[in-house]
Amino acid sequence: MSQINNSSTQLQNPSRLRFDEEVRVGIHVVCQHVGMINSRGLWFHDDPLEYTLPLLLLQLSLISIITRSIYIFLKPLGQPSIVSHILGGVILGPSILGHNLAFMNKIFPREGRITLETLSVFGIMLFIFQVGVKIDPSIVWKSGKRALVVGILGFFIPFALASSIRLLLCHSISLDDTVCHVLQLVVLMQSVTAFPVIAIFLAEFKILNSDIGRLASSSSMICDMCFWSFMSVFYVAHVAKEKSMQSAFGSILSVGFLVYLLLFGIRPAALWAIRNTPEGKPVKDAYIYVIFVALMGFGFLGEVIGINSLITSFLLGVVIPDGPPLGAAIVDRLDCFVSALLMPIFFTLCGLKTNVFSVQKWKTVGVILLVVFIGFLGKIIGTMLPPLFCRMPFRDALALGLLMNSKGIVELVLLNDWKTNSDSMTDECFAIMILSVVVLIGAISPLVRALYDPSRRFLAYRRRTIRHHHSNEELRILACILSQDNVRTIINLLDVSNHTSENPIGIYVLHLIKLAGRASSLLITHLPREKPSQNPTESERIFNAFKKFEHENCSHAALHCCKSISPYETMHNDVCSVALEHRISFIIIPFYKQSINGKMVNSFHVFRHLNKNVLDKAPCSVGVLVDRGNFRKSFAELLSCRIVVLFFGGADDREALAYAVRMSGNPHVSVTLLHFTTTSISEGAEIAGGTERSKRLDSEILDEYKLNAEENERVSYLEEVVMDSEGVLAVIESIENSYDLVMVGKRHGESELMSNLGKCNEHIELGAIGEMLAVTDSELRASVLVVQQQTRVWGLRDAEDSSLLRREEKDVAGVPNSNVYRI
Repeated sequence: MSQINNSSTQLQNPSRLRFDEEVRVGIHVVCQHVGMINSRGLWFHDDPLEYTLPLLLLQLSLISIITRSIYIFLKPLGQPSIVSHILGGVILGPSILGHNLAFMNKIFPREGRITLETLSVFGIMLFIFQVGVKIDPSIVWKSGKRALVVGILGFFIPFALASSIRLLLCHSISLDDTVCHVLQLVVLMQSVTAFPVIAIFLAEFKILNSDIGRLASSSSMICDMCFWSFMSVFYVAHVAKEKSMQSAFGSILSVGFLVYLLLFGIRPAALWAIRNTPEGKPVKDAYIYVIFVALMGFGFLGEVIGINSLITSFLLGVVIPDGPPLGAAIVDRLDCFVSALLMPIFFTLCGLKTNVFSVQKWKTVGVILLVVFIGFLGKIIGTMLPPLFCRMPFRDALALGLLMNSKGIVELVLLNDWKTNSDSMTDECFAIMILSVVVLIGAISPLVRALYDPSRRFLAYRRRTIRHHHSNEELRILACILSQDNVRTIINLLDVSNHTSENPIGIYVLHLIKLAGRASSLLITHLPREKPSQNPTESERIFNAFKKFEHENCSHAALHCCKSISPYETMHNDVCSVALEHRISFIIIPFYKQSINGKMVNSFHVFRHLNKNVLDKAPCSVGVLVDRGNFRKSFAELLSCRIVVLFFGGADDREALAYAVRMSGNPHVSVTLLHFTTTSISEGAEIAGGTERSKRLDSEILDEYKLNAEENERVSYLEEVVMDSEGVLAVIESIENSYDLVMVGKRHGESELMSNLGKCNEHIELGAIGEMLAVTDSELRASVLVVQQQTRVWGLRDAEDSSLLRREEKDVAGVPNSNVYRI
């Protein structure tokens, strides 16, 4: 009877029950009016800030304005967005504005913060799920020994060093038990390198598809596995110690059952949805809806069996295949909402919980920062040793070590969880840790940007041009494909490149695909299926067309196919990497405009940045192909190909002419050279400027060509005398439909004529003459190939230094001249 009375007393006074629980477990109790969602407005004497929705909208507005203002200020300093979000929270929190209790109680009251925190946790759940969808688990097994060793040492060396320092401090200095326990948490946080954090930083640094980026991605996955394996064992041991072995065993079985449902329930369903989605078609909304319902359901199931909903969300994301169509569709639906709205709330809340005035004991500050520094140093050592052993440059290895020390959302989630569930994580320790994370991120970001430049490795150590190519060697050409529309034109260009058994060509086809629904970029060799598919992918259709070309020319054309999946901003890294690795002499890349019904349209405008970067950083010569549609017929339909070279002078024109001379060996190709000259002797009246050496080289190649024209009736030489830019325009307009392909160099020496031609130059990647040939209102119907000779050679400051190589080849005695620079 007394028990019943006691129970009824508790039911009648629930607040007393909650207060007793608060005293017992340290949970804060907030009293809040029920149903106060929308305000009726000031005219009804309502205070909008006492209602949930107006208060939430004001909080979100303040967070957005302050964090964005800080980001604009810090962006020139190379700081990522996470720094501005945390600092925005610190400004709004008790450290600065929130130090005024009236402001804090009015704008961020406890009851109002509950809504924000719930929203932020839901945002993290969606973000972690999104990261899981982007991950390709097979990368772990394909990562290789170097990534495996970096990941393992990157976890265990900082863990061992920081643990040793922690034990030494706890036994040699009189520290509180709470501080010693916090130091253990610090050791764990400094040991982890979270893949989601690394993926975000690599994307911000725009090095996702660089060598360091790929190594950091793979290594962080290995390190993540080490960390969560350790945490799982620790959790099971903790449950067995605090509860019982039965509880620990039950927890293991629950996790096993959850994983079973994911592997044999969700993944087969996701694969079925992918099979039933035709290529190029959008994923049905019903499939996306089912996935989101499963996300909520598995999050709830995880909370029921004692697993954080963030972990179940991540596991659900991992079992869904990354990339198009399903993975890309999910990421596309979530990306803007989660990244732009929900995630900044979480980062800002971390700052709101940070009170710098709670830091009172400098002894505590010193020991925590010492363990952080030792962990940082251990991570540097653990991740630098294997790359240095593999002869990676020191700067690159140091950049990798700094990257692996990056902190972000995973570490902040751990800190918030420890603050909520651990009595040891006091406000003081939490503030120290948050500030240390901000300092680490702030220091690492500019250092990595300064140390690592992916384009530095694209500096070639010898000439890779058509002009300097030996006739008896294989000419290696890299054909970059943006879409299937580029295939026929590029195949025809390769077909007229005079591939014979004496002059073979090696064709490297690179299909460039936008990174979508993935966290890591890919650069892989295409492996054909054992059985041809009835529904081939776009890549397979592209490669099959080139395989047909190889089959028709099997004795003198070798084909190599690969595809790059990377962001548009850094796609050029893969192009340059393939060119450098396979010793390519000439890259063919489509112009970002293409001809539709005779007019040039911006169908590939997103690739303009790609064109510019390839031209700037390629380790060999480059040709930008402007497709006007006339070159898309098969070579058998064309019967013969008429090519004209516009020669003004300079290294690029010589490279274009060298390619045309090679083409002239094809019996179905006729080549015409239009040499532009002037009779004016006034100062500045020359066609194109240049050094004496450049003009001498122009004369040499023109003499060679004239000699060839006398012996070959399909080769002709015409000299066009012009007085000004209008004369050049008149000659170009006279070409009209007389030719199938127009070739011209991109760069020409400075002169008054070239300056006048380049005044309205919109497409700097084409140069002054290329711009005239490719503009929208041009009457020209021939396709255009704008050629740029290799510009990046180690130790070569002047493109005209190619003459040195040729002089060395002409040395009769066979002994190189000591004054000649050998490339």
